[in-house]
Amino acid sequence: MTTIRFVRHGITEWNERGVIQGRSNIPLNERGKQQAQALGERLTQEENWDIIISSDMMRAEETANIISANLGLNNVILDERIREIDCGQLEGTNEEMRVNKWGSDWRNLDLGMESFENVADRGSDFLTDISERYKGKRILIVSHGAIIGLTLRKFLPNAIPKDNLNNTSITIIRQIEEEWECTLFNCTKHLEAGDDGK
Repeated sequence: MTTIRFVRHGITEWNERGVIQGRSNIPLNERGKQQAQALGERLTQEENWDIIISSDMMRAEETANIISANLGLNNVILDERIREIDCGQLEGTNEEMRVNKWGSDWRNLDLGMESFENVADRGSDFLTDISERYKGKRILIVSHGAIIGLTLRKFLPNAIPKDNLNNTSITIIRQIEEEWECTLFNCTKHLEAGDDGK
């Protein structure tokens, strides 16, 4: 049985300010580091993990390094295929800035954003590759909200809600023979009440 646990990175200053990050390389803030530490401590009490793979973007890599230090996993594998969606001209803006610059109809404009379909395909190809390469292993993947959500909805269209993923949330999928199932979605029980990254 192959088990994959997806983790969204810890919170950043831009997350807290409602600013679109996309491919902008923003680090964790102190709260994000604390969230990652709490998650690392939780994971030491649960299953043993064989491999940790992270997006090569700073906020994901920092989260993965904090987790791996707790788990005693020596090598975080970085993979650019699980970078966040490219948000084009939207990166670095909040809602007020977008409305001021492009009007309230900005969502219908072509502002250079990567398509959801492309993100889902990129994530799905990655997931297929690692599930074959590390068959039967327990794999931690640290990545970003949009790519995790879009990938899982393509992989398991009837099992994954369209909810946004919280910072340092855990989602688990398992492959038994050729079938995948989701056994946990968007869980943040390791965080104190009110610190779910929303």
